[in-house]
Amino acid sequence: MSATATPPRTDDPAPDGRSRVGTRVALRHRLAERGIDRQLLLLVPAAVFILVLFIYPFGYGVGLSFQPAEGGPFAAYQEFFSDAYLRDTIWTTLKLSLPAALLNVAASVPIAYRMRGRFRGKRLLTTVLVVPITLGTVLTAQGLLNFLGPTGWFNRTLLAVGLTDDPIRLTNNYWGVFFSIVITGFPFAFLLVLSYLSGIDPTLERAAATLGANWWQRFRRITLPLLAPGLATTFCLTFVLAFSVFPSAILVGDPAGTTRVISIAAYDAAYVQYDYPMAATIAVLMGLVELLVIAAVLGWRALLYTGATAGGKG
Repeated sequence: MSATATPPRTDDPAPDGRSRVGTRVALRHRLAERGIDRQLLLLVPAAVFILVLFIYPFGYGVGLSFQPAEGGPFAAYQEFFSDAYLRDTIWTTLKLSLPAALLNVAASVPIAYRMRGRFRGKRLLTTVLVVPITLGTVLTAQGLLNFLGPTGWFNRTLLAVGLTDDPIRLTNNYWGVFFSIVITGFPFAFLLVLSYLSGIDPTLERAAATLGANWWQRFRRITLPLLAPGLATTFCLTFVLAFSVFPSAILVGDPAGTTRVISIAAYDAAYVQYDYPMAATIAVLMGLVELLVIAAVLGWRALLYTGATAGGKG
């Protein structure tokens, strides 16, 4: 019988007396005990992306806001709050963004609630509701000018039937910007609410129906409480989208008066006055106002709902 060669073992003892395989296994175990897994390496590209495109620009902007040409480090902030023309842009933007976000969320709930079931034409209706995403702000503004402008279809119809003697001004003012924000923000709110509603187990409502609860009782006592965390998140995202309004405030608003939002003030400071510390200051204040509103909404959600938000809980 001829001797056969024994294949080399991959776990031969290392020079220090431990096997290489055993060392790797022990190392993985120690890392796993600390919550570190090799799959966490998949987060590295995302972490680099956030660091380069978000954290660094934000930190640079914050630092720039404390470097005004004259005065101390807080001179730009003092100038902003001492100038009523600048300071009022915060309130102007809130007057536009808060009602628009609230309306988008409120309008999305009944539509999404009905559309989570199966019926003929559901795909077509969903497509129609999300079409404004593809239009863009400029095309939406042009459509509003053609429809709601002084010589648009809406005013011409009112004048033709004798409901008004003069055109109703619905553009180049507060209402033009408000309608534009609602049109562009509704698809996002609708898709988010629909996704949260789809995560709620429908058997909960069926069980309540067998106990004699009508549709309103089922919605108010079962669906709405489970949907509350999703509504809060949807409101926050829709509010941030509306608070950063810029093109609409110029195209269908009054950028020097009633719709001079805070983003226009930041643009003027950076590219009209070339005062980059003031522009950075305004940008930082925009972020702080958004964070305050989001914190208030999430705090309200925590007070009203303390259950889990996963596993079909909205």
